[in-house]
Amino acid sequence: MKNRDWRCRSIPGLMPTGYRPGAVCLWDFDMAALSCHHPFRTVRAASACVFWTLLTGLALSGPPGELWQAPLGQDHPLVGRIWDVTAGELIDSAALVDRLRHGRFVLLGEKHDNPDHHRLQAWLLRALIAAGRRPAVGFEMFTADDAPAIARQLAAHPTDAVGLAEAVNWQHSGWPDWAMYQPIAEAALQAKLPIVATNLAPVTARSLGQSGAAALDMVFASRHGLDRPLAPDIQAAIAEEIREAHCGYASETQVNAMLLVQRARDAQMAENLAAAGQQGGAVLIAGAGHVRRDYGIPTYLASRTPEASVISVAFLEVNRDRLEPAAYATRFGRPTLPFDYVWFTPRVDDDDPCAAFEEQLKKLQHGK
Repeated sequence: MKNRDWRCRSIPGLMPTGYRPGAVCLWDFDMAALSCHHPFRTVRAASACVFWTLLTGLALSGPPGELWQAPLGQDHPLVGRIWDVTAGELIDSAALVDRLRHGRFVLLGEKHDNPDHHRLQAWLLRALIAAGRRPAVGFEMFTADDAPAIARQLAAHPTDAVGLAEAVNWQHSGWPDWAMYQPIAEAALQAKLPIVATNLAPVTARSLGQSGAAALDMVFASRHGLDRPLAPDIQAAIAEEIREAHCGYASETQVNAMLLVQRARDAQMAENLAAAGQQGGAVLIAGAGHVRRDYGIPTYLASRTPEASVISVAFLEVNRDRLEPAAYATRFGRPTLPFDYVWFTPRVDDDDPCAAFEEQLKKLQHGK
């Protein structure tokens, strides 16, 4: 099937009632029909423009605000908006897909427990597939230990996303409900794309915390600079991020150990993405902190595959007191947001994580 990329808004007289800007349209020469995809609406009409959603569960009627699952801040002016960090301007979903399809590596950074982030990740993956991309799909949540089980499961049941979770014992992994990630896996499996375990094996991460860089393969450590100190400003920035994530309970020894583990995780994910993406590139599903351009996976991909284009997208929850996109940079300790694009969503809750995990953090402080 041959497709050509269109924007419905550029075809006068073909927009059906209810059309919203931001659709990605593909002309199917075999079917002589035009399909336009928008992440938050399905509209059908007798005209050549037929709207349908690429993401199961988003084909709902009503304004976008009715479709969000995270309950807080749905009326925030930035919800659903996409910020082009470099250009300093808002863009629509069609423009984002158009730019992502030219990136060899597309990194989609989430807040793990926000269902809307996973819905948008799945929608973007389906949109890239519809645009002709055939990327490998990597998950931070799958480690090297999971790779054999994933291979066996997909060899026996290549389209079974539910079985994939069972194969890696997801329910005991500590990650949020697999139902959030399942649409992403389904999109990959339906398109017969490889699913890649990208993260360090847990035993390696534990060894790093105890023995430092000596626990790593020497060639791997040298290739990614893990045997050398970071630039002081980057070292300080990562250390401060770790302190804040642990609410000040982590000792400096613990912070330094976790800093090395984080660097090694990012380097390993970059290594595995580079290997898996040699043919059709790769898409990564990971926490937003891992896809930062200043010291996350993009920096390791740049050294591993300097000729390849890397695009980082973060899905960020809105803050009631921050009404402009640039105001969110302070959250990352930087003058500008450390991503290429940011897609704003409602937030799951306003709970204080330091209060919620106080007992566990105190145990960390005492080395338990």
